[in-house]
Amino acid sequence: MAPVLPLVLPLQPRIRLAQGLWLLSWLLVLVGGLTLLCSGHLLVQLWHLGTFLAPSCPFSALPQVALAASAVALGTGLVSSGASRASLDAEQYPPWRGVLGPLLVAGTAGGGGLLVLALGLALALPGTLDTSLEEGLGSALAHYKDTEVPGRCQAKRLLDELQLRYHCCGRHGYKDWFGIQWVSNRYLDPNDHDVVDRIQSNVEGLYLIDGVPFSCCNPHSPRPCLQSQLSDPHAHPLFDPRQPNLNLWSQGCHEVLLGHLQGLASTLGNTLAVTFLLQTLVLLGLRYLQTALEGLGGVIDGEGEAQGYLFPAGLKDMLKTAWLQGAGPHRPAPGEAPPEEEPPKEGLP
Repeated sequence: MAPVLPLVLPLQPRIRLAQGLWLLSWLLVLVGGLTLLCSGHLLVQLWHLGTFLAPSCPFSALPQVALAASAVALGTGLVSSGASRASLDAEQYPPWRGVLGPLLVAGTAGGGGLLVLALGLALALPGTLDTSLEEGLGSALAHYKDTEVPGRCQAKRLLDELQLRYHCCGRHGYKDWFGIQWVSNRYLDPNDHDVVDRIQSNVEGLYLIDGVPFSCCNPHSPRPCLQSQLSDPHAHPLFDPRQPNLNLWSQGCHEVLLGHLQGLASTLGNTLAVTFLLQTLVLLGLRYLQTALEGLGGVIDGEGEAQGYLFPAGLKDMLKTAWLQGAGPHRPAPGEAPPEEEPPKEGLP
């Protein structure tokens, strides 16, 4: 029985296969290293922005799986480059003969499985960012004033740094601050009639104002920052409330962070796809080179033609036999006669 997907390799094609495999392996190392950096960068970004994501957000699984997959691809490329280079020398190749088998198994089952899983996560998980950011940013705005509550002391600083760094204001815009109390009761004067009137006029007893924190101000604005009475068209001269982007950040943090994280995930997904393609080509070429050299005793410039293949002859029959043995008791084929039953033995008196 013939092997699966055989390929006849004379001397010159064998040499070109080894040389091309060496170049392809180093290209896999380069792309695998780039994927490793992209995964690490996304993981660091999620670590910094974890406060503004829902605790149940599964998006962090993407860079973790991609990190493992790229590390395996990087190792596969390094080992494959050494094996393909050694295959050109009959004296250097024998130590590699025992390494190529485990490498092919590990690269196909482990590395290929991780890359497929990472690609699936890169396609599926970015869609979960929308609701996760919605929940996380809403919680961050609600706890902005809790500077003295244990576990929430850093909420104000983190949100101010986020708005200043990403040039955003509120969850979907600056008016989100109008609907929450972002000033702590500690800094409100209980004797001030305006403060008392605002608190009493609110059903929940919150102090709501038409103002925003300082981190919403655009430092590139030519005029001083306007933080309060933003709904009153007569409170500030030469200020049009319909065009607040002249003084405040115009975008909400939800839109900015969603685009930022989805852009990183898209870049990581593209590098994962290229890594998967290169690793597949490297493993296929390495398998053909290994089987061709085994037929020549490990000497690439041996006389005659060599045959490379993916799977040896009889693999289909071996798998079929193993399946039948594991499926249950033996059942006779249509043309096979059932075994004759022995006559019952008479019992002894």
